[in-house]
Amino acid sequence: MQASHNIYLVGLMGAGKTTVGRQLARRLGRPFFDSDHEIVARTGVAIPTIFEIEGEEGFRRREAQAIAELTAGQNMVMATGGGVVLNPENRRLLHDTGWVVYLNVPPALLFERTRHDRNRPLLSVPDPLAKLEELHTLRDPLYREVAHETIEGGRLVASGIVQHLLREFNRLCKP
Repeated sequence: MQASHNIYLVGLMGAGKTTVGRQLARRLGRPFFDSDHEIVARTGVAIPTIFEIEGEEGFRRREAQAIAELTAGQNMVMATGGGVVLNPENRRLLHDTGWVVYLNVPPALLFERTRHDRNRPLLSVPDPLAKLEELHTLRDPLYREVAHETIEGGRLVASGIVQHLLREFNRLCKP
């Protein structure tokens, strides 16, 4: 892998992608992007509003456009939205243009982290824990398909994950 490769963090909502991504980008001196934040910046509205007006399908189209544009860049770190892997073209772009790290966190811990967050339209259901379990079952194989590295668990602190990823990235980038 070339040192100019991008680093992409994938996983379910609440896995820590943005937190780890920001720290990793800072340590590497690279710009950081969050694909969901990019969509909000481009549309001028919150993700729940996009879901309300355009449905999940409309949001996924916007997400695919953002991923296509962002993966064309170089030397950056990006946290992706949790559902980015549902689109085969997104998976291909991520896998082929960077180093993909899957942060695999158990649904029960994700529920603890996201239960008070009203910015998660897919969790606006009577049983959000059951929804997280369903999403994990559906998406885990897709995350594993696209990932070059998987971090298992969820009780690790972000700084420890960042240290591990820095070591691995530097090892992979050696000529």
